Amino acid sequence: MPIKEFDTPYPVIDTDPHFSRVVRYFRPSDYAAWAAGTAAAPALLYGMEKMDPVGPLRNMRLPVRIATVFGAVGGFLYAYQNSSFRFWGWSENAAEVSKDQAELSQLAKEGKPLYGESYMPEHVQDAAARNSRYAQLKFSAIPWFNFANHNNHGVDTSKYSSSS
Repeated sequence: MPIKEFDTPYPVIDTDPHFSRVVRYFRPSDYAAWAAGTAAAPALLYGMEKMDPVGPLRNMRLPVRIATVFGAVGGFLYAYQNSSFRFWGWSENAAEVSKDQAELSQLAKEGKPLYGESYMPEHVQDAAARNSRYAQLKFSAIPWFNFANHNNHGVDTSKYSSSS
């Protein structure tokens, strides 16, 4: 099945980036968004409790901890999605393009596979790619990440070998 191509304002780096690559390419603004989500959830809970108390504040320990966990997960998903947008070329990605070019050109020069070794059969790699491509847009339904190494990334990989 061909990969759907979109007209994007910035160059496409990868339409189905591996989880570790997305996290490695986080910017400081992504970490700030993650931290803001982590801090905002318990702060909102505490603010709502101050406006309409339901009991003594000592009963807030567990709810605040749970809200912090939910805030951390939500903040991470938001940061991950922002990083994915840069991979897809949907937001400014000049730093990521140069980092990607350097990283994958080095792998091509060394003769290593650009997207990692995979021990899965080809049809399983194809299914994994179809299931995880653009999955970051569906985080509200289910957080789905690409943990599989495959060669279905929607970009011309000859640019990495020609620059080496």
